[in-house]
Amino acid sequence: MKKLIGPFTQILTLAGMPLKGALKDDDLHIIPQGGILVENGLILAVGDFKKLHKENPSARIEEIEGDNVLLPGFVDCHTHICFAGSRAKDYAMRIQGKTYLEIAKAGGGIWDSVTQTRAADEAELTALLLQRIERHLSEGVTTIEVKSGYGLETHSELKQLRAIAAASAKTQASIIPTCLAAHMVPKDFTGSQAEYLSYVFQDLLPVVKHDNLANRVDIFIEESAFNANNAIIYLNKAKQMGFDITVHADQFTTGGSAVAVRSEAVSADHLEASRDAEIKMLANADIVAVVLPGASLGLGMSYAPARKLLDAGACLAIASDWNPGSAPMGDLLMQAAVMSAAEKITTAEVFASLTYRAAKALKLNDRGTLTPGMRADMQAYPCNDYREILYQQGKLKPLILTSDLK
Repeated sequence: MKKLIGPFTQILTLAGMPLKGALKDDDLHIIPQGGILVENGLILAVGDFKKLHKENPSARIEEIEGDNVLLPGFVDCHTHICFAGSRAKDYAMRIQGKTYLEIAKAGGGIWDSVTQTRAADEAELTALLLQRIERHLSEGVTTIEVKSGYGLETHSELKQLRAIAAASAKTQASIIPTCLAAHMVPKDFTGSQAEYLSYVFQDLLPVVKHDNLANRVDIFIEESAFNANNAIIYLNKAKQMGFDITVHADQFTTGGSAVAVRSEAVSADHLEASRDAEIKMLANADIVAVVLPGASLGLGMSYAPARKLLDAGACLAIASDWNPGSAPMGDLLMQAAVMSAAEKITTAEVFASLTYRAAKALKLNDRGTLTPGMRADMQAYPCNDYREILYQQGKLKPLILTSDLK
C-alpha cells in the first residue's frame, strides 16, 4: 500500500548533483513543506505534501508533526565494527605520547584486537556487532560497510564474516561485508608477506566466494602491513576471482593510492599522507577518495586533504573508520561536522560525501538520494533549517525513517 509521509519543513533530495568535485550549498534542491510517497520500500514521488496528498487520495498518511528536515540515510563505507574487546589502554598510552611501535611492543595495536576477537565465539561477535549497528542506525546511518581483519587466519576470518552475515539478518540497516584478511601479517605466521597473501588467496578467498560471505576485498598498504608490489599481485588475483577491491591507502606514507588507481579499485581510503601528486591521480581516476576523520581524531594527526581533493575534482566520501584502536568513537556525523570546519567543506559537500558519493564507494546505485525508484532509506532531523545539522556538530540526532527493504 502506498504511504505518504510528511509534511517536512524541508526535504533535501540531493538529486541531480554531480558525483565528482566541489559543491556549493546553492546546489542543494530543497523542497519546503514536502512529502514523500513510498511503496514496498521504494520512493514513488517527492514533492509538495499537499499536492501529493491531492494526487494520491488513497495513500495512507503518516503525519509528521513539528519542524523536521528530511535527508537520505547516511552510508558509512568504511568500518571495522566486528571485533571483541577494548583497546582503551592503547589510547591511554597514545595520549601519554607513546608511538604506534611502542604500543605494539607493549602488547597493543591490531594484534591485541586479533587476540581478543579470535577468543570470542561467533554468537558473541554477532551480539557485539549488532549493538554497534543499532547505535549507528539510531544516528542516521542506514547502510554500513563492515570489514573482517581481526582474525588473520582462515577459521577466525570466516567466523567474523559469518557473524557479519548473522547480524545483517537481524537489523533494518543494510550491511555490506568486506574481507580484510590482508590487514597485517599475523605474528603467528612464520612466512613472508607474499607467502601470507598466497595463503589467504588459496585457503580463504575461495571459501568466502563459495559461501557468498563477501564480494569485496581490502588490503592495508603501509610499511607496517603490505608493500605495493605484493598488494598489486594480491588485488589482481582477487579481481580475477570476481571480487570488488578497495585499499587502505596513504595513511602514514604514500604509495597506496597509486596501487588503488592502478588496480582499478572502487575506492582508496584514508589518504592522510596524500600530497599533490596523489590528489591529482585520484581526481583523474574513476575512484572514490574516502577520508576518515575518526582516525585523525583518534590518532591526533592531520585530516586527509579533503578540500584539495574536492577542488581537484575528486569524488569524496566521508566514513567513520569505527574500530577498536585508532577510531573508537564511531559518530559519523560528529566527525564529518568537525572535519568540515577544519577543511572548509560546504554543507552540500558533507551531505553528498555521506550519501550518494559514499554509496558509489560500495557500488550501490539504489540509495543516497530521495528520488523516484530509490530505496526509501531516510532520516529526519528535528529542526527547521538544514544548516542546523552540521552547526550542532553531531549533537542533533535524527528520527530514522527507513524501509524494511534489505
